[in-house]
Amino acid sequence: MPGNSFRTGIRAASAYTALALSSLLGGVSLAPLGTGVAEGTTSPAHGPTAHEPDEEREKAPPPPERRPKKGYLFTYFTGAGSADGEQVHFAVSRGNDALRWDELNNGDPVLTSTKGENGVRDPFIIRSPEGDKFYLIATDLRMHGDGNWDEAQRHGSKHIEVWESTDLIHWSEQRHVRVAPDNAGNTWAPEAYYDESIDAYVVFWASKLYDADDPNHTGDSYNRMMYATTRDFHTFSEPRVWQDPGHSVIDSTVISEDGTYYRFTKDERTNSGAAPCGKYITAEKSPNLRSTDYELIADCVGKPSGSEPGISRGEGPTVFESNTEDKWYMFIDEFGGRGYVPFETTDLDSGEWTIPENYDLPDSPRHGTVLPVTADELQRLRTEYGNR
Repeated sequence: MPGNSFRTGIRAASAYTALALSSLLGGVSLAPLGTGVAEGTTSPAHGPTAHEPDEEREKAPPPPERRPKKGYLFTYFTGAGSADGEQVHFAVSRGNDALRWDELNNGDPVLTSTKGENGVRDPFIIRSPEGDKFYLIATDLRMHGDGNWDEAQRHGSKHIEVWESTDLIHWSEQRHVRVAPDNAGNTWAPEAYYDESIDAYVVFWASKLYDADDPNHTGDSYNRMMYATTRDFHTFSEPRVWQDPGHSVIDSTVISEDGTYYRFTKDERTNSGAAPCGKYITAEKSPNLRSTDYELIADCVGKPSGSEPGISRGEGPTVFESNTEDKWYMFIDEFGGRGYVPFETTDLDSGEWTIPENYDLPDSPRHGTVLPVTADELQRLRTEYGNR
């Protein structure tokens, strides 16, 4: 089964075209498209002339997105129990084994926040469709010390934290970017997925939304999944509600296969007879990433069933395709328990996920992301940050 690939999608050469595209998309506001020559291409003034024989031209290597993936990078935080737990930690797989990992940088953070609340949780990393750039985004939240969960959802940050890199080693300055609306109380667990139908990234997160006549956010509310679009992680469209089942949901993550988007979300309700799947994962699918009407595949994902073991509760799912087998992995954070526990399936439509018998994850990983990487990228990470 081939890995996910991105097509270039709609390209525009002027602000006029971008405006027309926005109109066609029903008002989706996007940052202006660039007009420069993409990295890795050759401009006509300096490229091979038409009369040069093919054998004299150098064959360019495939873009990173199309190169075989020979390992995985795991970005995560470790919790609020220590001063550096709410920062970005890295681990890499042992070879191409998604179930065995080594921490990097002696277990210390690789990226630390100096903006907003000076703490980050839920780091998410995505590769650009061209494969030559990485964006890492995270929740602006620090609970270490005197953090209060109710306060964090009434008067929390409306921003996300952003870093970018071309090699996973050298990272840009941190950007503190507002994405949530005025009536939001929090902006939790941002993730992104590239939507080739609009040639933009869809960035999504959870927010509690308060009534317009409640500026102090004293009333009751619940978390909904929101989204905005961007092409550069600098400028974002106006946020919209993406998922609102009438009760609190958080931590959505997405993967696509054969034109279908699969979404996995935490049901945030208290587990009870009225909500037996509360604190577990809901799986859905849609042919349209930004649809507000996904089809249910399964709920209670991760919950023990019969002879199948599971977890006591779960959040922060990260889903990725195996580099070596026809299967997918989903790591679910058993908060208050073991931390991340791996699950696997050979059929995303089945809703059936099982825990493998043997695995060796990093120490205390909390909500994060697994990213398939090339052999060169894997070696660079090990060389730069070493093993624990």
